[in-house]
Amino acid sequence: MIESINQKLSGQMEKSIVSLKDELGKLRSGRANPTLLDTVLVEYYGNKTPISQMANVSVPEARLIVVQPWDQSSLGDIEKAIQKSDLGLSPQNDGKIIRIPLPALTEDRRKEIVKQASKVGEDARIAIRNIRRSGLDEVKQALKDKEITEDDQKRAQDLIQKTTDGFIAKVDQIVEEKSKEIMAV
Repeated sequence: MIESINQKLSGQMEKSIVSLKDELGKLRSGRANPTLLDTVLVEYYGNKTPISQMANVSVPEARLIVVQPWDQSSLGDIEKAIQKSDLGLSPQNDGKIIRIPLPALTEDRRKEIVKQASKVGEDARIAIRNIRRSGLDEVKQALKDKEITEDDQKRAQDLIQKTTDGFIAKVDQIVEEKSKEIMAV
């Protein structure tokens, strides 16, 4: 019973870690990253479509993203969507592909992005603590329903806290690595 509760909580906490990595991947660091364009939607045959579903997005150099659409007629629409996005990028269309040079980040902008990364990390920590709370509530209910003993409840609480601490440490490590990547020149 205790192990199944802990396994379920671990699975939910792991999803929080995956979500954290996705959110941090969207933050711009000094290097080009194809996930930077994941939030950009292009009007394509009446539908809002992510660029990754209509083009090959690659990073041939550290400060350059190249978008090569599968349908050449969508080139202009992709370019407009990138320009309209709040990413502050200036795409260059040569008729076949779109090159997006990434300008170097200023020190102030880097610090701003690190703050955003910290906020995303804090949101992940809150999500993990909420998962812990629901697990502890489940254990209390099991004690109330006489499915487990008080000793089992104590062991379950300790196990859940240990699991939570491990995931919080993982979040801290991921945010720290992202912050270092952002601040690297």
